[in-house]
Amino acid sequence: MQPKSFLKLIYPKAVWKIKTSEKIIHLTFDDGPIAGLTEWVLDELKKYDAKATFFCVGSNILKNPAIFDRIKAEGHRVANHTMHHPKGFNTETLNYINEAEECRKIVKNDLFRPPYGQLKRSQYKVLLDKGFKIIFWDVISYDYEKISEKACVNNVITNTKPGSIVLFHDNYKAEKNLRYSLPLYLKHFAHLHYKFNVIES
Repeated sequence: MQPKSFLKLIYPKAVWKIKTSEKIIHLTFDDGPIAGLTEWVLDELKKYDAKATFFCVGSNILKNPAIFDRIKAEGHRVANHTMHHPKGFNTETLNYINEAEECRKIVKNDLFRPPYGQLKRSQYKVLLDKGFKIIFWDVISYDYEKISEKACVNNVITNTKPGSIVLFHDNYKAEKNLRYSLPLYLKHFAHLHYKFNVIES
């Protein structure tokens, strides 16, 4: 399953996909940087000269600054996934905005993705007022779920279209499915002459 159309109506100014007819994919990775795993992702991307956008958790950046620096040095985009990965529906709006603003000081751009895809309307409105560019996705891997490795990779390959924003996770919960799916995904679309680009801020 992919995002429901009604969500796009609730958040009309959020970005779900980049409109294009060109063979371009926007890979995104949430929750890192994570020691041992994010470096592996970077190694895999390098094999195909693929660039991606990493929605980083601020507390993980502070734990792994060298990995964060490597992401940037290798031509990828870093983006904001809050400081501590709160659930938007359970977090008071002011506290949620503070989480986003604190992380923005570290990533130094306005790209923002809400953890769990959860965002109250009040949070959405304030984020827009403060200049954040809210990025969702049109293809989600479900790599963190208890699904088979093959189901994970088949899902992302089947649903990807030109301009897709594809969501993977560089966290330990998703590690098994990610390590299986990402190499196959990259190989498949590289063979079809797709380019993997960052999301512009």
